[in-house]
Amino acid sequence: MEMLKVSQLSKSYGKQVMFSALNHISFSIEAGELVGVMGPSGSGKTTLLNMISTVDQPTSGEIYIEGNNPLSLNGDKLALFRRRELGFVFQDFNLLDTLTLGENVILPLALDGVPVKEQDRRLTKVANILGIKHLLSKRTFEVSGGEAQRTAIARAIIHKPALLLADEPTGNLDSNASRIVMELFEKINQEEQVTTMMVTHDPLAASYCNRILFIKDGSIYNEIYKGSSRQQFYQQIIDVLSLLGGASREF
Repeated sequence: MEMLKVSQLSKSYGKQVMFSALNHISFSIEAGELVGVMGPSGSGKTTLLNMISTVDQPTSGEIYIEGNNPLSLNGDKLALFRRRELGFVFQDFNLLDTLTLGENVILPLALDGVPVKEQDRRLTKVANILGIKHLLSKRTFEVSGGEAQRTAIARAIIHKPALLLADEPTGNLDSNASRIVMELFEKINQEEQVTTMMVTHDPLAASYCNRILFIKDGSIYNEIYKGSSRQQFYQQIIDVLSLLGGASREF
């Protein structure tokens, strides 16, 4: 089943001098896929993510999530769609310091008026999956970056979104924490069938995906699929990035 369909998506900025950030991009993501998006800084990755997450409106083109066009919604209906159908994981975690980690995780359910008993049941389940049960009573300043990101992932999937969107989820983590977080992304994708689209600069993080879309100058430059070997896939990613150009520090 097609979870996400992007059709001829374009985004331009400016009035006198127009800058084109996306140029007629089309692709789809099947239910249960874990797809990475890579490209140099300024290639249009974040713009694309902003369009799909309904944070920004495209100049032209269409987006369908489970067959629904969120761009046709506005106001409360759009906010409700975003809250119920999408999950978000950010580079800087976006957790609330005033709440415990457990309270952060159940926030989407509390906002939706889910009964407390059901909140507790789902919290226990995601906490077990992500290995954070022993951290739920702690505050954000009492845990490591990796633990905070695992909490953010739990919050993003607790309401069973149709699509999980991740923006540089390992960007603020050391290599060991990055590996643990990506193993968890892989786990929830495989065991919970969470359809995920992840923007990343990190080839190692990208190697956990099923396939990678490479974007350059607002257009899709290449697409590669993972076979049976993650190590070979990692090397393929490195090879495409070297052809893409851009400063090596960007990756």
